[in-house]
Order: sequence, then structure tokens, then C-alpha cells
Amino acid sequence: MSAGIWAVLPVKELAGAKQRLSPLLSPEERVALARVMFSEVMEAVAAARGLAGVLVVTLDPWAAEQARGIGARVVTEGARDGHTGSVNAGIRALLAERHFGMLAMPGDIPAATPAEIEAVLAAHDPREGRGFTIAPAHDEQGSNAVLLSPPDAVPLRFGDDSYFPHLDAARRAGLEPAIVPLPGIAMDIDHPADLAMFLALPQSRGTRTRAWLEASGIAARVRRLHRLPDFTPPVAGGASPPPLAGEG
Repeated sequence: MSAGIWAVLPVKELAGAKQRLSPLLSPEERVALARVMFSEVMEAVAAARGLAGVLVVTLDPWAAEQARGIGARVVTEGARDGHTGSVNAGIRALLAERHFGMLAMPGDIPAATPAEIEAVLAAHDPREGRGFTIAPAHDEQGSNAVLLSPPDAVPLRFGDDSYFPHLDAARRAGLEPAIVPLPGIAMDIDHPADLAMFLALPQSRGTRTRAWLEASGIAARVRRLHRLPDFTPPVAGGASPPPLAGEG
């Protein structure tokens, strides 16, 4: 296989994104949040050293345009097959081209940094060409970064309770997992409580997602709901929300 690890990012069609945030966010706000989060993850992946390329599995026109804008490849096959199906479609594409490894990441971890992605790559030490490295979600339920060599070394099944099953699957495949807890990668945003955790996370400072939450008034809404202290952010280059659905 060629010596190259590709990042694979599945992105569902954003019009229906983040339904579990509906108790707190309107449909337009959910689309805007999904857009700003995906943009930040894409930029972190593109800036990380050590990746051979980025592959985005999506049918969403806006996400595809953003991905191509940073030089990523876009694959549509499997884009409506859920997170696991989309990742598997990416794996098939990489195997067809004989790439060495695959790093799967979601598009809702806006505090992830290039340095954290590089830390996952650095922890990956495949023996005889086979390896499994994972960065868990903050609750040790989800699998927020999974690095495999070769791309199909371990069968993957994502969901709300995938972290420990993935560890078990790796060991059944004869691989001892390398586990890399990283605060930015760990902080995925799926539920209203996740927004409160994100706002309290030091790594959220300086992200465009945090700035947008503050500028849109959602952060204040979250703080009232969870009785968190107020925070007045510095004005940094404008924090206007990204375009809402149908605005661009």
C-alpha cells in the first residue's frame, strides 16, 4: 500500500442536521451551527501535518463546495447511509487506491485543532502495517477520531455507544488500541447540554463556533438554561453568523 493516511469526514445533508438540538435551536440555527462547526473541522484537518489527503462523504452542496475549496475530494456514494455507512464508503474508496490508512472524524468537533490531529497521527504505531488508534468523546461513549491501518483493519460501527465496542473489535482483530484522549476532539456537540460543556471548555475560546454562539445569542440562552455565569466575549474580527439555509 502507498504510504498515506487520509482523513474521512462524513457530512449529512445539513437541512436536517442536529435534530437533537431542536429543544433549544430553531431549524435555521441548527443549519448555521452545523455549517460553522464543519468549516472549523475542515480547516483543522487541512492544516494538520502528516495527512496525505482529505475525503468528504456528502450530498450536501454547501458542504461539498467548502470541501473542494480546501482541496478535499468529495464522494457521494454512501452519503445517505448514516455515519457508519459513509465512513465505510470512504474506506472502500481508499482501499481501491491502496492507501495506507484512514482517519475518521465527525464534523461537529469545532474545538479540534491541527495539533490534536497531529497527536493522533503521532500516536499511531502500526506493527507490520496494521494499527488502531482512537480518541474518545468526552463521555467515553462516542469515537471521535479513529485511525486505522489498513483502512479496513477493524470493522467500525459508530453511534452513541461505540467507543468500548471499537476497543473490543480492535482486540478481536489482534490489535491493541492506542488511546489518545484530547479535549478538543472529545467535545462533540449533539445535545443542548453539549453546548453548555463547549462554552465551559477552555479550548472553545478563539473558535468561530464559540464566537457565533455568542453573537447569535444562543450562548446566553444556554447559560440561562443551565444557570451558568455570563460571559462577554471580546469582539474579534466580527462574529456574524454564517449564512442560514438558503442564504448562500
